[in-house]
Amino acid sequence: MARRKLLLLLKPFDVFPVRHSDASRIINSQTSQILDYLDNRRRVHKDAIRFCQSILQRKPIDWEPVLRNDLSQPIRNVDIVVTIGGDGTLLQASHFMDDSIPVLGVNSDPTQAKEVEDLNDAFDATRSTGYLCAANVNNFEQMIDDILEDRSVPSKLTRIAICVNSRLMPKYALNDILVSHPCPAAVSRFSFRIKKDDQPCSLLVNCRSSGLRVSTAAGSTAAMLSAGGFRMPILCQDLQYMVREPISPGASLSLMNGVVKPDQVMDAAWFCQEGVIYIDGSHVRYSIKHGDNIMISSKAPVLRVYLPSHVLS
Repeated sequence: MARRKLLLLLKPFDVFPVRHSDASRIINSQTSQILDYLDNRRRVHKDAIRFCQSILQRKPIDWEPVLRNDLSQPIRNVDIVVTIGGDGTLLQASHFMDDSIPVLGVNSDPTQAKEVEDLNDAFDATRSTGYLCAANVNNFEQMIDDILEDRSVPSKLTRIAICVNSRLMPKYALNDILVSHPCPAAVSRFSFRIKKDDQPCSLLVNCRSSGLRVSTAAGSTAAMLSAGGFRMPILCQDLQYMVREPISPGASLSLMNGVVKPDQVMDAAWFCQEGVIYIDGSHVRYSIKHGDNIMISSKAPVLRVYLPSHVLS
């Protein structure tokens, strides 16, 4: 078997606060319980990284570990990317990937149902959801073997492409985008319509609201679902959109949410002095200004992801 090249992208340890030795003298029992929980999360994540690295050392793979915060250039010249962390680490990797390299997500710190139940009266003990992560420490070696021996095939996930004034933005969204005023309390003013082959196929919608959210099928279970959207089959190529908190929509209420088909684009115009397009959360953002034209579509390179079987069913 030929040796493969692998990039191992790691969630850093320091995302979890570290308890100082003298902290117990100045904190109450609930705070101590929370710090114990965070200490455990840090240890579990660190142990998962060590475990996965020990597995890779036994395989015909040349691999390089990189902290996700150190990733700054497009990922090239590897056969596979493995992310260790959760969905956030996989999302960050996706911003540096095209459709030529598959990615496997490892959930290093899965939520433990009994822990959540036991600590429910004290705090939310939810750990990593890992919705897009097919692997954990229990099945990582089997997943790697299946990939190396071509028994596993990655799925193709739709992403969002954004053009501002006809210029393609360099990052594609795997989950969703939010177009809004930089201040969450300020009103966002914009208009949009759906087009196909450069011809309108919907009415022009003029909005005053808290912004516009557009999601992929992968992102339809995240913020979009929480806002009242609907869950989409993971391999669906449609985009779902929703105007956030529209002000007096009147007869346009039915147009405040809908879908953009693969052969369509959303053509939007921005009418505030300033605005921001947020990509998959708050870390990647592009500034926009009054009069800017924003084209939103699924005409982006897909992301090839090894998905959990329950997500595909």
